[in-house]
Amino acid sequence: MSINVILVDDHRIVRQGLRALLEKEGDMEVVSEASNGRDAVRLAGEMSPDVIVLDISMPEMNGIEAARRIVLANPASRILVLSMHGDKRFVVEMFSAGVKGYILKDCAAHELVRAIRTIYGGETYLSPQIAGIVIKDFIKMMPAVSPETSPQLSAREREVLQLLAEGKNAKEIAFILSVSSKTVDTFRQNIMKKLELNTIAELTKYAIREGLTSL
Repeated sequence: MSINVILVDDHRIVRQGLRALLEKEGDMEVVSEASNGRDAVRLAGEMSPDVIVLDISMPEMNGIEAARRIVLANPASRILVLSMHGDKRFVVEMFSAGVKGYILKDCAAHELVRAIRTIYGGETYLSPQIAGIVIKDFIKMMPAVSPETSPQLSAREREVLQLLAEGKNAKEIAFILSVSSKTVDTFRQNIMKKLELNTIAELTKYAIREGLTSL
């Protein structure tokens, strides 16, 4: 039986390279690809893959938010983070969201394959490159870590915040989220009020600092 995999990364050349690598393995099949977290959530619901290889920094919906939604809706699908971010804060956020593995993009090809097989088998995988740096802090922080990147914001408010930080206007956000521009403006006002921020520039800085976007 093949391990069905979905690849999620906003760079096509990265997805093509990963697909070529995994399709050399006799027990793995790449069943679909996505370039952002929103499409990843949709595909996970439609296809129920065994493993989702997921980046963190992506447009429209970042990997942290996508992971939360996938874990809630498709708990049987195991998520492996493949990211350039080795900061322990990102590792803690992603494991708090429910992912099963975390490796860095500069890992060797055989490590990616091993990580997929490991989490498919029901175990957790953490890249040796970052394990020694984060594991002690991770254990200490887990009981105190909130499951939300921004606890005072709702899931929809975090979506709007990321899209605002990525430079999209109210009409563009309204189209993406299938709501009215007036609703988007209301969300923006509520976000600013909750965070006590007054400008889009301040919201953008906040979103970057909290890992909602890499811009």
